[in-house]
Amino acid sequence: MKALVWHGTADIRCDTVPDPTIEDGRDAIIKVTSCAICGSDLHLYDHFMPGMKSGDIMGHETMGEVVEVGRDNKTLKVGDRIVVPFTIICGQCEQCRRGNFSVCERTNRNAKLAEAAFGHTTAGLFGYTHLTGGYAGGQAEYLRVPFADATHIKVPGGIPDEKLLFLSDIFPTGWQAAVQCDIQPEDTVAIWGCGPVGQMAIRSAILLGAKRVIAIDRVPERLTMARAGGAETIDLDGESNVVARLNDMTNDKGPEKCIDSVGMEAHATSSLDAIYDRAKQAVMLESDRPHVLRQMIMACRPAGVLSIPGVYGGLIDKVPFGAAMNKGLTFRMGQTHVNRWSDDLLRRIEEGQIDPSFVITHTVGLEQGPEMYRTFRDKQDGCIKVMIRP
Repeated sequence: MKALVWHGTADIRCDTVPDPTIEDGRDAIIKVTSCAICGSDLHLYDHFMPGMKSGDIMGHETMGEVVEVGRDNKTLKVGDRIVVPFTIICGQCEQCRRGNFSVCERTNRNAKLAEAAFGHTTAGLFGYTHLTGGYAGGQAEYLRVPFADATHIKVPGGIPDEKLLFLSDIFPTGWQAAVQCDIQPEDTVAIWGCGPVGQMAIRSAILLGAKRVIAIDRVPERLTMARAGGAETIDLDGESNVVARLNDMTNDKGPEKCIDSVGMEAHATSSLDAIYDRAKQAVMLESDRPHVLRQMIMACRPAGVLSIPGVYGGLIDKVPFGAAMNKGLTFRMGQTHVNRWSDDLLRRIEEGQIDPSFVITHTVGLEQGPEMYRTFRDKQDGCIKVMIRP
């Protein structure tokens, strides 16, 4: 089959690789009908996340049709149409029973590596480094889904892939980011980053009843899309002091809730702390750039909430933790518990409350995948979300 394969920093190729096969009785094989490039994939493309090996298949936003089912899988049958969450779940461990699916205790087959890096293992993830199991990803013609009797969202016919695909990651990720804020009717929610997750967080915060949403980015197309979703915007290219601007917009109180939809590769080239981060990163004294975290801590109203769906992979420096402690801020973060939200979000799609396909700006075949990684990475041609049809 054809698949998008990682060969090193900024080196993604469309290769011919062996077809996947059933390896366990709970497995299923799907023929991929749609997949997408996620902002998190760019951390692998730039090689800021450790644990990648040459030959790894990329991708963790995938859906398709079941073409083969393992002997112990009693919940799926050939012909079923499913969305595949990026988190691989057993559905049986203590964390899964509590709905904490992204920290499933059983699905990371490289649990010892994860324990060394994080103190405890987290769930296995598709196409996302050997720290999370080294599983092949879904930017391919076929995908093996381990623990498929639990790791799936069965979806109806008659709804196009475009509306359903993002149940795999960015829609529930944006939703969880907003839910973690415990939004109240008078709240102002500030969201850093208007990429795909930020766009979903904007609309989720509004659906959950936020009084105001303020979105922060520097890419014109993303700011336009944020305004279309109901957000007020701050253009980083025209604003030297985001914290002061947020104070101006909130009568000097600051936003009650703040969401970091950027993560470890924050860009803020004109600020001193960004220059500091890039210098430390260059000599391998810091792995992540926490510019957004610093701004959120300083901007957030005392007793507020910081929600962090943006991915961080290692070590950060010069974070004003004293300000966070003294202001009584609450941090909520983590990879997304996709299946916790999927029934509700599928219902909202079916009822027309939201159509997640609004983020798609480019649709290509697998062969164009490597070029689209570069386009997405460099924010060219108004690229916000790339959908791939194998």
